[in-house]
Amino acid sequence: MAKILVTEKLADSGLEAMRAAGHEVDVQLEWTKETLLDIIKGKDALVVRSATKVTEEVLQAGKDLKVVGRAGVGLDNVDTKAATALGVMVVNAPESNIISAAEHAIALLLSQARNIPQAHGALVQGRWERSKWEGVEIFGKTIGIVGLGRIGGLVAQRLSGFGVKLVGYDPYISEERAKKYSIELLPLEELVKVADFITIHLPKTKETAGLFNKELFAKAKTGIRIVNAARGGIIDEEALAEAIREGKVAGAALDVFSSEPPTDSPLLELPSVVVTPHLGASTGEAQDKAGEQIAEQIILALAGDFVPYAVNISAKSISEPAKPYLAVAEQLGRFIAGLFDRLPNQLEVEYQGLLAGEEVSMLTLSVLKGVFASATEEPVSYVNAPQLAEEHGLEIREIQSPTAKDRVSLITVRAGNHEVAATLGSDKMPRIVSVDGHSIEVPPAPFMLVVRNNDKPGMIGIVGTILGNADISIRNMAVGQTAGGETALMVLSTEQPIAEQLIEAIRKEKGILEVHQITS
Repeated sequence: MAKILVTEKLADSGLEAMRAAGHEVDVQLEWTKETLLDIIKGKDALVVRSATKVTEEVLQAGKDLKVVGRAGVGLDNVDTKAATALGVMVVNAPESNIISAAEHAIALLLSQARNIPQAHGALVQGRWERSKWEGVEIFGKTIGIVGLGRIGGLVAQRLSGFGVKLVGYDPYISEERAKKYSIELLPLEELVKVADFITIHLPKTKETAGLFNKELFAKAKTGIRIVNAARGGIIDEEALAEAIREGKVAGAALDVFSSEPPTDSPLLELPSVVVTPHLGASTGEAQDKAGEQIAEQIILALAGDFVPYAVNISAKSISEPAKPYLAVAEQLGRFIAGLFDRLPNQLEVEYQGLLAGEEVSMLTLSVLKGVFASATEEPVSYVNAPQLAEEHGLEIREIQSPTAKDRVSLITVRAGNHEVAATLGSDKMPRIVSVDGHSIEVPPAPFMLVVRNNDKPGMIGIVGTILGNADISIRNMAVGQTAGGETALMVLSTEQPIAEQLIEAIRKEKGILEVHQITS
């Protein structure tokens, strides 16, 4: 059971899903910056929306944190860099609000074109202003979609029924994807010259902050209209307000602002600007999806499973046939690290049989996680394992071979003069099947002892006697020979860790060549 802190309102369905998974969910909606540093202590997971600022200070205070979940898309309020350095996974719910956000963008575009909010405001105040709020049709117009990710694609699909011409800008999107939406890709400076409307669907990054600025507006088609339901700060609000006053831009519709609430924004004073208070994800459906989706990601993260929406993990996918081998891979990493006093500088992971040709980068990441969990005192997760490998100068090489002798699938890890192989047994449980050329079959366990000795009678008895005299029970044991029979290998699982003096006593026995303790 893990302890999960939820600091903002989350759908009941999401809370119940985490409780049903056996976790303790602590909902704390009343907190300050100072009290947050206290209530985060001892928590394994933190779930937030947009109001909670997950700073490096918060992450440091939550030293037991394994995962931070943002119930929504943007991660402006989470210090992902600090989380990565601390080995804390950051996950979001990127598909929870995409329909709501796309529909809101369309609503803003139509409201701006037809001045619906302004006309409504006048009418409820008793003014009949038909001529004042004359609008424009969007039929036959050119609409520029800036950002063609999930939301931009949905906006394009919905606009296609309005009889408009679509142009788009996204440096990371292929021509093929653009053609799927009947979009002509253009450089941004060309797009603003031809578009009658622009709707923005970009994340806020160093590259996109202030992207729509005074210089870009100066190059735009006179009378252009701007819609932003993505992220505040992508538009320079002072520059947009100036362009509207000068008549270069006919109007704008905004759901997001550089500072929220936007009390000082000059755009609020302009009659041709439609605004809403960050309502893009504010539908019952989106809130339910966000709660359920983030709960699913948190549960996966706490279970050590593959998390599809982890934003700070290098491996972004894993094939279905490879998923059951995640635990196998991590245990192999722990095992081979236990055979060394000091990690070598190269690690080779070979995938044989059905695993060859599958997406296995997540499995390699699991091997790394196991290696460093065993070899260092630092907290290790899927998040910071690659960073630790880089810091330790560990090079990783992947090999894929379509054949695996006598096995459906096999993972072999090699480092220095050691080699360990494992697979899934018929019961779908992990099995170590080879260590340094010795054929064995034993399930991984929290405490294991690997003993290599001359292949002669009595060696098993020597080891068993030493452990027995120390009241250490052997839970499992496998013995294997080298192909030539010169040496044998014992792999034992014990009920408890073995004291170093006992390991030394085994090492001193005649005929014992190597002794290694493997712990998890």
